[in-house]
Amino acid sequence: MTDDYMDFHEALTAFEPVLGLETHVELGTASKMFCSCPTAFGAPANTQVCAVCLGLPGSLPVVNGVAVESTIRMGLALHCDIASWCRFARKNYFYPDMPKDYQVSQYDEPLCTNGYLDVTVATDEGPRNFRVEIERVHMEEDTGKLTHAGGDTGRIHGADYSLVDYNRAGIPLIEIVTKPIVGTGSLAPVVARAYVTELRDLMRSLGVSDVRMEEGSLRCDVNVSLSPAGEPWGTRSETKNVNSLRSVERAVRSEIERQAAVLTEGGRVVQETRHFHEDTGRTTSGRSKEHAEDYRYFPEPDLVPVAPDGAWIERLRSELPEIPSVRRARMQTEWGISDFEMQALVNIDAVELVAGTVAAGVDPSAARKWWTGELARVANERGVDLASLPVTPATIHRIEELIASGALTDSLARRALEGVLAGEGDVDQVVSARGLTLVSDDSSLLAAIDTALAEQPDVAEKIRSGKVQAAGAIVGAVMKATKGQADAAKVRTLLFERLGVAE
Repeated sequence: MTDDYMDFHEALTAFEPVLGLETHVELGTASKMFCSCPTAFGAPANTQVCAVCLGLPGSLPVVNGVAVESTIRMGLALHCDIASWCRFARKNYFYPDMPKDYQVSQYDEPLCTNGYLDVTVATDEGPRNFRVEIERVHMEEDTGKLTHAGGDTGRIHGADYSLVDYNRAGIPLIEIVTKPIVGTGSLAPVVARAYVTELRDLMRSLGVSDVRMEEGSLRCDVNVSLSPAGEPWGTRSETKNVNSLRSVERAVRSEIERQAAVLTEGGRVVQETRHFHEDTGRTTSGRSKEHAEDYRYFPEPDLVPVAPDGAWIERLRSELPEIPSVRRARMQTEWGISDFEMQALVNIDAVELVAGTVAAGVDPSAARKWWTGELARVANERGVDLASLPVTPATIHRIEELIASGALTDSLARRALEGVLAGEGDVDQVVSARGLTLVSDDSSLLAAIDTALAEQPDVAEKIRSGKVQAAGAIVGAVMKATKGQADAAKVRTLLFERLGVAE
């Protein structure tokens, strides 16, 4: 099969993409799905295990009630139908990350079905809405974590040996499966990213998961197929365990480019799993899925069915918090910004950061200025998300306090923020260490003005003759002499007073 890639826009002139997204969310419960083992991330390997999650003979599972409630709340927030009766099943397979050799999941009787999530993406014509339909939301237990050592890729092929940590085995895992997503065209990559972003924000607002993709508590399998316009859907690939929003978008784009090249050259797309590589932005083949796998599902005999009471479901529905899309609409009105401006915040994942900064006491326009300007530029240069920068809403609040008090100018504030981003400490520590004290006493500024006028006597005559724009040369010289630590507006005022000229 070819390793060529077609230009993205060229590919979409010949083919239409169909997407499918399977998102796995680890619930933030204190204990595992079927036992009382803790779920804290980062514990020493194989220290949070017991007879149940290790599948030892004679051990019996018990359903985590908080996990069931969290799943119902997720289903309600996704506009799903909630089953009045459902049950767990055993998914049988042999793999070392599941010590029982089967996974307790839900098969033909999931808890939540037939929902949807609306997302908005930016286009040249303005924001465009897409409704992503949800096939099912079902409960299961997570698997253990394998570490393949000794190779160059971190994967089993080429590794010298593998290690398994069962701490994650048994953690409540919710799988959210979309129906086929069609009609996205060239927006397919950004629609996929927007959906996972909206889903992440929704889960966070519900408080059911920390949805930290870098820790694996939110993972996405990306399905992509291509077909010529008007023809039946093509064969799909499934890129497994994509673990960042940026990578979701890149994986969709990469598979469109790869599959288009295969089909254009007369090849055949193979139904298989694939792995996404962060360094190259490309996918490589995993294992074939051309033949149906027989997991021999059958009802889990050690667990009773789950039958949520209707009154309980309605109580949970009434207690749902404000969902992110509604909250954004409210904040947009409160902040007095346009649809385009709000979408810009969504695109860089800055809505909650700006909201937190406003809640800390910063004016909305100032909060947006910092996050969408300097900080967005730095995040883009570093190739990271805004939230991963060493800056918090409290940081911006302190900078704005110092500007309001006259201790910092905008220019000095940017230099202070630069120091924070460089890891030099908090705002006050950086201001002190870098000597970012504003030169504000009149005598020092007048002395600098006199020096600049002495060096540029012709400028003084121009100003006296009415060419006030010439003052910029003197102000610039004073700013240079004070290393940017003077208030330019004050320097200008003092300059005109010194020359006896009305501004």
